[in-house]
Amino acid sequence: MSETVVLRAAVVGDAASLAATIAAAFEQYRGRLTPESGAFRETADSISRELAGGAGAMIAEQNGEALGCVMIKPVEGDLYLGRLAVIPSGRGRGIARRLVDAVEAEAARRGLAGVRLGVRIVLPENQRLFTALGYVETSREAHPGFDFPTSITMRKSLSRTASA
Repeated sequence: MSETVVLRAAVVGDAASLAATIAAAFEQYRGRLTPESGAFRETADSISRELAGGAGAMIAEQNGEALGCVMIKPVEGDLYLGRLAVIPSGRGRGIARRLVDAVEAEAARRGLAGVRLGVRIVLPENQRLFTALGYVETSREAHPGFDFPTSITMRKSLSRTASA
């Protein structure tokens, strides 16, 4: 554990590692979410297509092993953060926070106004994490086929002069 955790931008060749990391991290949510998380449908091929189509990702690695990752894509002037994932053995080490910080830095580098994400209503621990990181709820949405909200959109403004 003395080796440093390194964050880097992912490339298309990392798609299998990204898919495996997401699967391992999201397993704790199997059966807890209705509808089931789309993370369970992620494959190396689907992630490869996303990366080739302009999406991005960041990986947190230690000794060449992926401990965490996050997918990103520009959305309406912001950078969307999705599939934030840290494998169970990597938790409690600040990796999720470092990945979120890296997404915010990338959004700022691109000159984007903020970072947004979606979090399930039934996962208050995730809502608390993002609130503690400065994200605020902007809306609630229902997944297709549901007549009640199932997801919360949260956003963090990166503008020093704009009000939240």
